[in-house]
Amino acid sequence: MKRVLFDENMPRKLRRDLPEFTVRTVQEEGWAGYKNGELLSRAAAAFDVLVTADQRMRYQQHIPKFAIGVVVIEVVDTRLVQLRPLVPRLRSAIETIAPGEILIVAPD
Repeated sequence: MKRVLFDENMPRKLRRDLPEFTVRTVQEEGWAGYKNGELLSRAAAAFDVLVTADQRMRYQQHIPKFAIGVVVIEVVDTRLVQLRPLVPRLRSAIETIAPGEILIVAPD
């Protein structure tokens, strides 16, 4: 079972739509407020995938140096009603992503 970390910008309730994964939040881990590099370093030690809506992370960090996959959800609004239609794509991205890889999940 893949271990998934939701970034601060992801709604906690979205985890209910992903029961096949172990999902924790940055807040639950006590990592709220960490800069992206520090967050990725910590997360790589305990998780397989980071899910975020932070569009800048892929430009600010050299993701291949981290032993964690990063799924970036490209939406302007992270409310559940906006994210739920993307769950099948998100699920597929989590299942297939490799460490050090970035995958983008976006609406059509």
